[in-house]
Amino acid sequence: MQGIKSCFVGISAIALGLLAIPTQAVPHEATTMVFAATESPAQQAPAQSQSPPTQQVGTVKAINGSTLVLTPDSGSEVTVTVQDTTKIVQVAPGQKDLKSAVAIHLEDLQPGDRILVRSRPGPDGKSAAVGIIAMKSTDVEAKKAKDRDDWQKRGIGGLVSAMDPAGGTITISTGSGSSAKTITIHTAKNTILRRYAPDSVKFDDAKPAPLDQIKQGDQLRARGTKNEDGSEFQADEIVWGTFRNIAGIITSVDSDAHTITLNDLITKKPVVVKVTDQSQVRKIPAQMAQMIAFRLKGGGAGAQGGPQGSSGTQPRGGAASPGGGPPNGGQRPGGMGGGRGDLQQLVNRLPTATLSDFQKGDAVMVVSTQGTDSGGVTAITLLGGVEAILAAAPAGNASQAMLLPPWSLGAPAGDAAGGTQ
Repeated sequence: MQGIKSCFVGISAIALGLLAIPTQAVPHEATTMVFAATESPAQQAPAQSQSPPTQQVGTVKAINGSTLVLTPDSGSEVTVTVQDTTKIVQVAPGQKDLKSAVAIHLEDLQPGDRILVRSRPGPDGKSAAVGIIAMKSTDVEAKKAKDRDDWQKRGIGGLVSAMDPAGGTITISTGSGSSAKTITIHTAKNTILRRYAPDSVKFDDAKPAPLDQIKQGDQLRARGTKNEDGSEFQADEIVWGTFRNIAGIITSVDSDAHTITLNDLITKKPVVVKVTDQSQVRKIPAQMAQMIAFRLKGGGAGAQGGPQGSSGTQPRGGAASPGGGPPNGGQRPGGMGGGRGDLQQLVNRLPTATLSDFQKGDAVMVVSTQGTDSGGVTAITLLGGVEAILAAAPAGNASQAMLLPPWSLGAPAGDAAGGTQ
């Protein structure tokens, strides 16, 4: 997973650069109150006649003497002068207030550390820091590892099959074939709810959203506590998104723009697919594609898992299974069970491809974000070498061949390992 999102949880909470796994965004004014707590009344008094302070969150890029260069989470680089009167404190990831904050000095900061800096224009026109809240990069990495492990141990994933916003429950389906099951997820007032952005595959870009925005067919991940038989789940955090499965023929490749344009075999309309450094790009060897196609047609020991898993008994797109990996779908010895999870596992083992490996006329399968009104989507998985698979789809319906779950990259628990390039 790449990227770290800075969050300040609660009215007086601080959490700089918390993880690419879901974290709760907090209104901008909350950070102002946090910094107000760091200033003494004597420091606050002159502020009434000064320009209002600005604050930015980002990563320390460089420190030269008393000058600090900040790479903010949004916008261009900022150069800030740190004065002798600047109050600098260090907090730990997840710390809820400043009671345990430790006073540090500028020389204690290093490039890579996450900071929130509050500054005002100085007499020379340059920004002068009033206060800095810092989080050490080593602490951030340790927090990432801990939270990632917790998502793996206490996380589940699936496709939303039913919703009850009034009752605060969500029903998801997981697995396929004989391993398919439904789980009822219960939410509470303190359950963190976030939704993927329409054009991003990053957890960092997921935004707070109400429960009633979740709809049937959405992909959902939750972290919390399950009951003994796993049929009920109390969620601490939920992240979900609406994804698209697209099968089509490439009409053009733009390596400079990192995009491909394809003709959607279902809608018969052109779709521009953006490929990022987070996209999983693979090409299936011809022999493997033929084996998968054989199962889609109903042949071989894994026939039942293939057609049943892709014929509409479960919403297309698949989902991660509890514990972080894709559903097994009844995988047989040799790794070719035929369910959604089996194909995803096979894809994960393939070598990484690049856009230069694709050309006009190639058939591809894409799992993408929902996309924007402009018709463009961002690829989560781009899979080539699928001509035989699409040809084997029941009744020639390309949608029936879409077996790839979108949880192949950036997922909290490192789902479908190997998805991130």
